[in-house]
Amino acid sequence: MDIISLPIEIDREKIDSRFRLVNIAAQRAKELSLGAKKKIQTKSKKVTTIAIEEALEGKLEYIVGEEAAKAREEERKFDYRKLLEERRRVPADIRELEKDLKVYLHSKEEEGRELSELFSNEGQRDIEE
Repeated sequence: MDIISLPIEIDREKIDSRFRLVNIAAQRAKELSLGAKKKIQTKSKKVTTIAIEEALEGKLEYIVGEEAAKAREEERKFDYRKLLEERRRVPADIRELEKDLKVYLHSKEEEGRELSELFSNEGQRDIEE
């Protein structure tokens, strides 16, 4: 399918209305824009066109009626903020590595200070003599 021309012919057995087609394609276009992989081979580059083509070919699954209402209620109960916070948490192993790294860097920094003091004192002695 090179160009999507209006009116689009919809297989009424797969998708019952243009409204449903638009909703399905809009949700799929959002997924594609967030990095989802295409389910069909197409020359199209725009996510909206790809989404419409996928919907027309019947490659997208969707639910309607009572099942959709139940899924929506479950989605409302799901706490996305909590999920994001869990993903942002740093595992304990990494915290231990950070502590070890800080100790190591601090000890190296002290060694560097000692060396710079040692060399600066020797330089002053040479100048005085």
